[in-house]
Amino acid sequence: MKTIIPFLLLSIAIPPALSSVSAASPECYEIRSYLLGDQGDTEAIHQYLRDAFLPAMKRQQVGPIGVFHNSTKDQSDSQRIVVVIPYKSANGISACKSRLAKDSEYKKAARNYLDRGTDNSPYQRIESELLVAMDCMPLLKVPEQQLKNANRVFELRVYESANERLGDLKVHMFNNGEVPIFLDCGIQPIFIGQAMIGPSTPNLSYLTVYPSEQARNKAWVDFRAHPDWQVLKKKSKYAGTVSKIDKYVLTPTDYSQI
Repeated sequence: MKTIIPFLLLSIAIPPALSSVSAASPECYEIRSYLLGDQGDTEAIHQYLRDAFLPAMKRQQVGPIGVFHNSTKDQSDSQRIVVVIPYKSANGISACKSRLAKDSEYKKAARNYLDRGTDNSPYQRIESELLVAMDCMPLLKVPEQQLKNANRVFELRVYESANERLGDLKVHMFNNGEVPIFLDCGIQPIFIGQAMIGPSTPNLSYLTVYPSEQARNKAWVDFRAHPDWQVLKKKSKYAGTVSKIDKYVLTPTDYSQI
């Protein structure tokens, strides 16, 4: 399911109004994966997300929300629908769930999905991860005009570490050198976060976007050859910080907000 590949993210050009975000109030991200399994009902999940969940979250002013499915270039062993949900804080997660339970418009639109029983679930399981934004990118950023490009391609990468100390060192590496190299090579981050809760902790995860599949491949070739990366990866303090890299190549749905 998982492929090992090098990854970086660095100082993203954040407007002055956003650069004042403090470490005391970082954004949080839920990365929700609907694992389809053998009996998954893809259309039922898309109908729920498109017609019920996203409109309800918009009423709560939560977004932009990204919805993606596996690309043919994805090397994982399971079909999945990936949803990226940004929250202003961790407290917002429980608040949104409470509001959904009271939202009659949402419940009506979601009825066909929520009324299913144990014998016809539309998915095998939902796997979620909770991330907190890192200093190198305190806010999720959708590049201007991105939604107009139907050929855009995304990568979700998960960098696992053997223990918490090494995981924190990898975060330090991102915060102090990797992101500028990404940007120089055409690797555009959407978010970068360290996992607080999830099935693969300790880890950090990030989502990047490219104008096309060809651009994605070229960007990573350029990254691996970049002179600054050649220097950064050889720093002894960062040795062994990543034990495994999980890579998912994703394409957006036609209703994705990212």
